[in-house]
Parts: sequence; C-alpha cells; structure tokens
Amino acid sequence: MKQMTENNANWERLEAVIHWAKMSTNYFARYIGLPRGENLYQIRKGNNGISKDVARRVTEKFPEISDVWLLTGSGEMFKTPKQEGNLIPLYRMDAERSILHLETLNPDKLICQALVEEAQLAMLYLSEAMRPRIASGSVLFLREVTPQEIIPGHDYLLSTGDVVLLRTVRTAEGADRWRLEPSNREDYDAWEISRDSVQKVWQVCAHLTMNK
Repeated sequence: MKQMTENNANWERLEAVIHWAKMSTNYFARYIGLPRGENLYQIRKGNNGISKDVARRVTEKFPEISDVWLLTGSGEMFKTPKQEGNLIPLYRMDAERSILHLETLNPDKLICQALVEEAQLAMLYLSEAMRPRIASGSVLFLREVTPQEIIPGHDYLLSTGDVVLLRTVRTAEGADRWRLEPSNREDYDAWEISRDSVQKVWQVCAHLTMNK
C-alpha cells in the first residue's frame, strides 16, 4: 500500500507539471525528448517512479521546476514563487501557413507572458497585409474562439478551409457576411465572405514587433 501511495504521488507531481505546461501527456513526452509517451503512462499506472533521467529531461526544458521536488516531493514545485505564470508555446513559424498544423508541430520554446494572460499560443506573422499596424515579423499572441464570438472591429486569424488570413473583421452589408479588411490597402484588397464559411478563428490578443 505504501509503494502504491508513493507511485500515485509520483504521477501527481508529474501531472502537475504537464497541466502547468498546458500540454497533453504524449506531447509533453515528445517535448522533453522521450521516444514515446508509454514511459509516462507507466508512471501514471504506478509501475514506475520518476527516474533521474526523466527528472533531468523535465528540468532541462523547464528550469523553473525543482528537481528535488519532482523526485522526492520535498519543497515546492517552483524554485522561486515568481516563476509561476501563464506559460504558452511560441512557434517561430508563419501563423497563416502553420496554425492549422499545430498538432504536428513542436514549439520552439515556452514563454511566460503575464501581460497577455488570455493568449494560448504565440506565432510569427510574415505577411505584409496588416502593415504598418502589424509589421511583418511580428509575434502574434493568439486565443482560439468560436466564429460566434467574433466582435466586429477586432483582428482575427480566420480559416475558411481554403485559406487562412489575418484581417480586421467588420460587418458587411449582408447580415450573414463578414468583411475582411487589410491595413495595407495599397497592396491588398478587402473582401467579403459568408459567416458560415468560417471554420476556425483565433483572436489576436496582442502583437509584438520584433526589432530587425
């Protein structure tokens, strides 16, 4: 019984890190460099404890996590309380081309972005359509919403199945249509789409212009 309790505690600590990182178990396993998620599932089943190798892999990717706490349960999860925050993945890939393939992508790093707490992920914007307001090369902080949550006048990354575009969404003359407006109107045209054609939507919570 004691061994079972200890093994349950091992998984509870590991699960706390996985939840904090906002990852699935399989994705977390790949992220820390384990060949397969089965290694973690054996810990969850109570068959294995947390090995020093697994602890090393975790703390190499998440240096704010205490290795002593992870291995023994002693002390606090974070090395310092200030490390707690909103952790989101950053993908150094073009949002318009890559956001539909997130399940197959690995983030370049995880970033703590307390100023954009509602954001779920960050990606690059490499188009010229929204300049000068959103420059090419900017980092977008994104949150997935439903098409019904679109608020006219805000910036959204929209997928219609055929195309993914970042535009300012406005109400068109027809009640069942959206007007997608670029900021760079010299080189890009506004166009209208049926509201029913929108399949997936990400709200632009904030954007960060990177110095070249």
